[in-house]
Amino acid sequence: MNYQAPFSKEPSLSSRRKFLSATTATAFGFTIVPRHVLGGPGQTAPSDRVNVAGIGAGGMGGGDIATVSKLGTNIVALCDVDDVRAAGSFKAFPKARRYQDFRVMLEREANNIDAVTVGTPDHIHAVAAMAAIRAGKHVYVQKPLTHTLHECRTLTKAALDAKVMTSMGNQGHATEGARLTNEWIQAGIIGGVREVHVWSDRAGKHWKQGIGRPEDALPIPATLDWDLWLGPIGERPYHPAYVPTKWRGWWDFGTGALGDMGCHIIDHPVWALKLGAPSTVESRTTLDGSVLEGSKPNFETYPIAAMIYYEFPARGNLPPVRMTWYDGGLMPPAPSELPTGQRLPDNGVLYIGSKGKMYHGAHGGMPQLLPASLMEQTKAVPKTMERSPGHYEEWVQACRSGKPPAASFDYSGPMTETVLLGVLSLRAPGLAIEWDAENQKVKNAPELNQFVHTEYRKGWTL
Repeated sequence: MNYQAPFSKEPSLSSRRKFLSATTATAFGFTIVPRHVLGGPGQTAPSDRVNVAGIGAGGMGGGDIATVSKLGTNIVALCDVDDVRAAGSFKAFPKARRYQDFRVMLEREANNIDAVTVGTPDHIHAVAAMAAIRAGKHVYVQKPLTHTLHECRTLTKAALDAKVMTSMGNQGHATEGARLTNEWIQAGIIGGVREVHVWSDRAGKHWKQGIGRPEDALPIPATLDWDLWLGPIGERPYHPAYVPTKWRGWWDFGTGALGDMGCHIIDHPVWALKLGAPSTVESRTTLDGSVLEGSKPNFETYPIAAMIYYEFPARGNLPPVRMTWYDGGLMPPAPSELPTGQRLPDNGVLYIGSKGKMYHGAHGGMPQLLPASLMEQTKAVPKTMERSPGHYEEWVQACRSGKPPAASFDYSGPMTETVLLGVLSLRAPGLAIEWDAENQKVKNAPELNQFVHTEYRKGWTL
């Protein structure tokens, strides 16, 4: 791919909305405006209608598009490299103009789009989102925000500089459970927290890991543009071992179980404990599924199972925290206080405090206290945090009002960096990586810095 579309700069709010806002402000009090212009109950006024284009219209991307459409946005264009995967969105929005190359779409639809959703494999997130930001569009990006640490920092800064409204797809950030987790921890219900356990069952259950690259090259389906699917990643023959969904287990395309679920699970302890950047990260992995003794990775797919240890320094009056990640079927021991017959969720978080313990599932599950008698104390905890109208609602409202969502890139960017640093540690199992967060460098193993970013192939830029 050698095509590079020129991107025209636009303000974050469309000219028609600015015009309507200005004329409303100066209108005489007795001016009568028809309801179809202002919008009545259950209606969206044209001045508030957000024109959305979707990059990645199948799978989760298709779900994002359908959801924001139900919230009153106008789906004007759809981009996907797989006609079969995106068929549902194409059928649901027959008037939306179709594209395969998002760069072409952003060039041709520059004056028609206010906002863009990005629901592609991980390795496309940054290049697609950056192209939209440079075009002055609001952006919603599925998790993880990016494929590499450098992409994450660069994209976060670009969004801030462009003053566009952004959000990452960690839906649990908007839940009541997430807010109660924050409020109960900060109220000291379980005391000081120095230990957190986070885990996911996705690796091996939803895709394979610990396998090598296919040696055979199979015919590319006529409905798939394989070259565009690869995007910035180096060329390789098509194989169904990569698509759909299975790309998550491959280093070149996905970020493993940690990248897939970490933004849902790690989100809450990062938020509630104000963790910031870790000082060190160390992993233990296996390729044969039998032991966790630093087996040598093949760097084609992620290891079958892993444990990753994050060390976070003290933050003001908050104590240091060790957070341990488990995947590939591994989980922390069940707390002794857990009632007989109950078990920890398949994906979740366990907080160990000086006065008690707390756990919850992924996606902002409702927190549960151990021992259960601690629940009585929560009745006196005030609701200090603003409640959310909903994850997608926050972003759509932000596109209209300019008030950033709670999951905007200025929060979700640094949180994703924590996730991706754990992914980086899988490159060197058994080594406690000392991380210079400000400069995005590994201090004690400079050879790992080559993996902070991926070299794009010709025709693709960030």
